[in-house]
Amino acid sequence: MNPLHLSRRQFLGRTSLGLGSMALTSLLNPRLFAAGAPHFAPKAKRIIYLTQAGAPSQLETFDYKPGLAALFNTDMPASVRGDQRLTGFTSGQAHLPIAPSVYNFSQHGQSGMWISELLPHIAKHADDICLIRSMFTEAINHDPAMTLLQTGNQIGGRPSFGSWVSYGLGTENENLPAFVAMISRPSGPTNAQPLHERMWSSGFLPAKYQGVRFSPSKDPVLYLTNPDGISRERRRAMLDDLGELNRLSFAEYQDPETQNRIDQFEMAFRMQASVPELADLSKEPASVFESYGPESRKPGTYAANCILARRLAERGVRFIQLYHRGWDQHNDLPKGIKSQCYDVDQPSAALLADLKQRGLLDDTLVIWGGEFGRTVFSQGTLTKDNYGRDHHPRCFSMWMAGAGVKRGHVFGETDDFSYNIVKDGVHIHDLNATALHLLGIDHTRLTFRFQGRDYRLTDVHGELVKGILA
Repeated sequence: MNPLHLSRRQFLGRTSLGLGSMALTSLLNPRLFAAGAPHFAPKAKRIIYLTQAGAPSQLETFDYKPGLAALFNTDMPASVRGDQRLTGFTSGQAHLPIAPSVYNFSQHGQSGMWISELLPHIAKHADDICLIRSMFTEAINHDPAMTLLQTGNQIGGRPSFGSWVSYGLGTENENLPAFVAMISRPSGPTNAQPLHERMWSSGFLPAKYQGVRFSPSKDPVLYLTNPDGISRERRRAMLDDLGELNRLSFAEYQDPETQNRIDQFEMAFRMQASVPELADLSKEPASVFESYGPESRKPGTYAANCILARRLAERGVRFIQLYHRGWDQHNDLPKGIKSQCYDVDQPSAALLADLKQRGLLDDTLVIWGGEFGRTVFSQGTLTKDNYGRDHHPRCFSMWMAGAGVKRGHVFGETDDFSYNIVKDGVHIHDLNATALHLLGIDHTRLTFRFQGRDYRLTDVHGELVKGILA
């Protein structure tokens, strides 16, 4: 073999039984060296991340601002806006008129948490959730903001949150991937932002930590089913022969990616038996579909995927990412956000109740939220019953529930315009650091060396948000 064709990893593997073997072993079994997690006793065994892609307006959902009614159609004070940049959607507007929400809020639970009338089912779980009203990010456009939320960096190429968890903790079920992603279809008309595969990519981590996307088709995982005429026994024989060839290649070149391929082929074979049973909801009782709502019998809906999320949690999947697109309401927001809340309200609440009833909420962390918030001022024409809202990274709302977080608790506070944080700001890095902590992972110690430096999900940032921990 031409030595010029050797990769750096191949070179290490072939030239040293010491350094090369250690490097190889750390890559093939990264928990021995890089991760070593959990670092302490975890509160949570898994995460279900209900990702609301497109940025839900906090003003119509969780951040009640009754004083805005008296300021309808007045210009937002310059002192409030400060140096906050605007997107190209509103930077050319002559006025930035204040748009109070057309929806009512009321208090719920013993905590007295203010929640919008658009979310009556989630409101019933006010005493189960920890509401963070003071989230913030520096990204002002969807793609970099979602990439930051999912990978800890605005630029693609980094491992996703789920991949870091898979790398750090491994799997509890060898017949299913540790990390599963699902994308839900909105029920109403929407101008949904695209989602790229890098949101569940393993980045520079070994490929076996990448998220596996489940689709609503008859084959939940593409290309998993054997072609016509190929029996399971024949598939097994083919994999055995292919595995032997790959092992010969690995012995010669010591390339860790060869072992990753072997692992992925074997996982796919095991999934051929486990995934069809998992995705078959026909044995779920009618009461389950009733609790998750009228859309739950339709494959690919948020409601159906919430049921699948619970089934994945029952089977030991570490990280379950459920995306619901369509929250990007730059205009006609009252109608658009009503449709979105219809899609997610009852299923999200049913998932909490289902997990709680089965004893899973005690060791499952549920996260609900999007990539940034929405402006208090209207984008475009403002009327009494219609308006739009632009992107707003300076403050927005998310909630968490389950293992290790305070219940019936509101953390953080925004100003009277829901425009600036006045108490207890929580950056995306802080949220991620805290979620990892609940899994028993010190975010500063879960690292992977790539191109000469150690990387982590929070990079050099992130502080534990102690105020939300139970």
